[in-house]
Amino acid sequence: MTGQPEAQPKRHVPPLYKSSGDSSSDRLAFFHILERLKTQKRTGWVDNKIPNPESISDHMYRMAVLAMCVSDQTLDVSKCVMMAVVHDLAEAQVGDIAPQEGIPKAEKQRRESEAMQNFVHEMLHDSPAALKIMSLWKEYEDQATPEARFVKDLDRFEMAAQALEYERAHDSQTLQTFFDSSIPFIRHTEVREWGTDLLREREEMLARKEQPPDVWL
Repeated sequence: MTGQPEAQPKRHVPPLYKSSGDSSSDRLAFFHILERLKTQKRTGWVDNKIPNPESISDHMYRMAVLAMCVSDQTLDVSKCVMMAVVHDLAEAQVGDIAPQEGIPKAEKQRRESEAMQNFVHEMLHDSPAALKIMSLWKEYEDQATPEARFVKDLDRFEMAAQALEYERAHDSQTLQTFFDSSIPFIRHTEVREWGTDLLREREEMLARKEQPPDVWL
């Protein structure tokens, strides 16, 4: 996730899970680690001092619903919904690593892949569900299918939508960098239309803010 550059504290990463040898206990450990997605706040919003910012799972949930709203019949929408739900799953282990932290992209990818391997092998014992999760996650990472590219566009659009909502909620907050790093890079025609609508809505909101108070009456 993007945001304004800021000095970052050293990120604390819990040790990788070691299988107990009991599949039931290990599966429960995976279910519990998912809670971190509910409690960890997205780094870009934290860096911009947004009060009560969204969690990682908040972001993924709306992406999943957005995927259900697409009218493009060439896409496997069910796959897109599942991909949206798992695309940031590794962040339960490594956290939401932002570009300004100075961690090279290759190292970020290594950490996330290591986390996913840990979930699949140590926690879920290579079950069919685990392999499905890994397959969806890797498909998203590889960006080689229409579904993966579409979900990436949802990732961009959702971030911009959230930025607009924070600007609306906090009058003095300007989050231009989140729009600059998302909307121009959307490729899917329908999602690009959503982005155009979002920018129009933002322009109208900013215009209203610039009007004298008596005009609002």
